[in-house]
Amino acid sequence: MEYPAIEPIAVAIGPLVIHWYGLMYVVGFLSAWLLGRWRADYLGLNKEDISDLIFYSAVGVIVGGRLGYAIFYGMEQWLSNPLWVFQVWDGGMSFHGGLVGVIAATLFFARKKRIAFMDMADFIAPLAPIGLGAGRLGNFINQELPGRITDVPWALIYPQVGPEPRHPSALYEMFLEGAVLFVVLFWLSRRPRRRGLLSGVFLFGYGVFRFAVEFVRLPDAHIGFIAFDWVTMGHLLTLPMLLGGVALILWSRSQPVASV
Repeated sequence: MEYPAIEPIAVAIGPLVIHWYGLMYVVGFLSAWLLGRWRADYLGLNKEDISDLIFYSAVGVIVGGRLGYAIFYGMEQWLSNPLWVFQVWDGGMSFHGGLVGVIAATLFFARKKRIAFMDMADFIAPLAPIGLGAGRLGNFINQELPGRITDVPWALIYPQVGPEPRHPSALYEMFLEGAVLFVVLFWLSRRPRRRGLLSGVFLFGYGVFRFAVEFVRLPDAHIGFIAFDWVTMGHLLTLPMLLGGVALILWSRSQPVASV
């Protein structure tokens, strides 16, 4: 199938240009804000607290995501031009860097509100997948994250990449990291469970899905495979999430039942 002709610019009014990818960030933060306000009472937070939390998290996503991309995927370019890191239109964002940024924002907010960090992390975990899924949709619209060549019936031809049919890997991630992970975490959040379980399931679930999709996702052209002609940078960065998720799930078994 041919890649659907989707214009990456959603709105253009004079000098004002808004891309679909940017709107996906708005969708992610807005959904997290709405869900957070709905669940605020679980932690004794008010509506203003949720607004502050989403603001800090947004800063963490943007700063951490950009620095993560520079460190993991563009270090050589960053060293040759230190100001390049501010040129967000050149290059991209790293999920793993954004995750570190959100963890830092969560730690800051939890200390400010005198809430246990793990309770805060469990509160945030179900808020993230919708934004992750929206971000992958934005990648798809931009013809980013194309998959490897395949002959599956639903393969797409990406005009910017070449004439070969490829896995629509961004859509795989949108479904798995967005829809499936959200359903699992939301279902768990509505049931009695032990502290740390939601955070552990988030790390492990995302890690499993991302690790699997990396086998059909085209590695970054300027990096290629890291080892054995199949290990990618995504594999390496996701492995700590898998291990951390397993550790948290096991640790949660020794914790009291959470109310978040």
